[in-house]
Amino acid sequence: MPPLTVALPKGRLLDPALQLLSSIGIKGLEADTRRLLLTDTERDVRVIFLKPADIPTYVEYGAADLGIVGKDILAEQQPVDLGFGFCRLVVAEPRALWERDDPTKWSWVRVATKYPMLTEQYFSERGIQVEMIHLDGSIELAPLVGLAERIVDLVQSGETLRANGLVEVAEIMTSTARLIVNRASLKTEHARVNALISAMRQEVPR
Repeated sequence: MPPLTVALPKGRLLDPALQLLSSIGIKGLEADTRRLLLTDTERDVRVIFLKPADIPTYVEYGAADLGIVGKDILAEQQPVDLGFGFCRLVVAEPRALWERDDPTKWSWVRVATKYPMLTEQYFSERGIQVEMIHLDGSIELAPLVGLAERIVDLVQSGETLRANGLVEVAEIMTSTARLIVNRASLKTEHARVNALISAMRQEVPR
C-alpha cells in the first residue's frame, strides 16, 4: 500500500504547514531542504513541495491525497480551515489617486493582479468593467510605473503597500490555509485519510 501523499505549498504557508504536520507526529520534515519529496516511513506519509497554484491540480488528479493551500486559489473541497496563513485580498491604489478617488463612481478600471478570476468576479458583481493585466510578481510596482492605476493583491500586514505609497481601497475576501482532499482518496483510503484529517483538526486553534 503506497503512503498517503500530502502536498505542501512553498512560500508563506510552508513553515506553519510543517509545524502542523510535526505536531501530529510526522517526522523528517525540513523547510530548507532542496528535495521536493520527503517520506516518514513510520507514519506511512509522503510529503511533496509544490507551488501553491499547482496543489489543487495534484489533488484533483490523485497525485496527492491531501493538500494545504490558501483559500484564495482553492479549487477543491475544504474539509478543514487550518486557521493559519491569514491574509486579505484587496484593491489598492496610489495615495495621490486615493485622495481624490470615489470608488462608488467607478465604471471602468484597469488593475494589475495575479488573481484574475476573483478580480473579475468582484468587479462584475458591482457592474464595473475591468481590464486586467496578469502579473506573477511585484504587483505593487505596476502603479509606480504606469502599467495600471490599481492593483488587486494579497496583503498580511499592509506594510508592502505602505512602503510603495499604496492605499487599500476595498477588501475582496479574507483567506486562510485550507486542507483539501482528493475525492477518490476519501473513498479508497477513507480510514487513513480521515485519521490524518482528525489529527490535524485536533491541532487547529478554536
